[in-house]
Amino acid sequence: MSFLKFILKNPFRRKNSAILAIVGIAIGIVVIVALGGITEGLINSFEDTIHAGGADFSISGKETGDSAYGTNTIDASWTDRIANVSGVDQAYPIYVVLTSVGDDYLNTLIGIDPNGASLADISMKEGRIFRDDADEVILGEIYAEEYNYTVGDAIEVDHEEFEVVGIYQTGDQNMAGGVFTSISKVGELMDDEDSISNIYVKVDKGADAQEVADRIDAKYGDNITTVTSVMELDQMASMLDMLQASTWAISLLAIVVGGLGIINTMLMSVFERTREIGVLKAVGWSNARILLMIVGESLVITIVSAIIGSVIGVAGCMALASNIGFDPLFTPKIFIQAFVIAIIVGIVGGIYPAIKAIRLPPTEALRYE
Repeated sequence: MSFLKFILKNPFRRKNSAILAIVGIAIGIVVIVALGGITEGLINSFEDTIHAGGADFSISGKETGDSAYGTNTIDASWTDRIANVSGVDQAYPIYVVLTSVGDDYLNTLIGIDPNGASLADISMKEGRIFRDDADEVILGEIYAEEYNYTVGDAIEVDHEEFEVVGIYQTGDQNMAGGVFTSISKVGELMDDEDSISNIYVKVDKGADAQEVADRIDAKYGDNITTVTSVMELDQMASMLDMLQASTWAISLLAIVVGGLGIINTMLMSVFERTREIGVLKAVGWSNARILLMIVGESLVITIVSAIIGSVIGVAGCMALASNIGFDPLFTPKIFIQAFVIAIIVGIVGGIYPAIKAIRLPPTEALRYE
């Protein structure tokens, strides 16, 4: 029998000890894989939530002006420049003006591309979104309720008639009483189609919104200003850091428990095989060969445990997916981490028992019953 086959088969000669060791270490691997999948799934779901709906930040003019936001308007060409900055996924211009709407002498009229309306953090409650360059508007639910407008009604905007095609809702109370239409129509009404008030920016999934905002500031800060909610971005980053730190803490506990388990198992193995080790020394096995045998057997047990633990961890998480509210996400990194940990535990857990084994004098080992 070759030395490799000997190492592969020897741990399972004592089935009960091997099974107990495998179960103990596999439980730790199950914890590592399951927590890794749940954490990655939670982070993925969290990032989807962060990057869903409203824009990550907005861009406005640098100087104080007479726009509805109190800043000067900027040239519409800035939209393309911002869209080409690394880390930017979407950039849509908006044009906000104060003009007569319905019975109001002054109300907020917001122009945006229909495709970018989701960046304004609005969702349709009734009807549909307006078409581009059409005499159509959508009304905030507060405005519609206050003035008793419904889908299909006509409303006068800056002395021109528009059709109400939808009622929207939003979590931003400042916009709940506003009116949206296409940005091209606002440009026509204001006779200024080359100007915009702001640019809504959505960053790539996984990108740091603050870093992208800082990149834009560094490149174009002399002409424009990025407006971000730094507190919200910091809170998001802190939550992700806490999730990852808690996963590592529990994984570390699983490593310690698994390490102690394999050390105990291999020590018992060395104790039970004292005479066998004495025979091997007597027939000429070197200390290095015996050390390699013990550590190799320890690695066999931990790698088998890693395979079993990974399968159970994935199966368990997938079975519970409907109950935890999001889908676990298993990346190659999780399995690499689990197997690296298993190998480290196997090596560390096997070294001490192996050292005990090679220190046994052959004559005393042979006398052991």
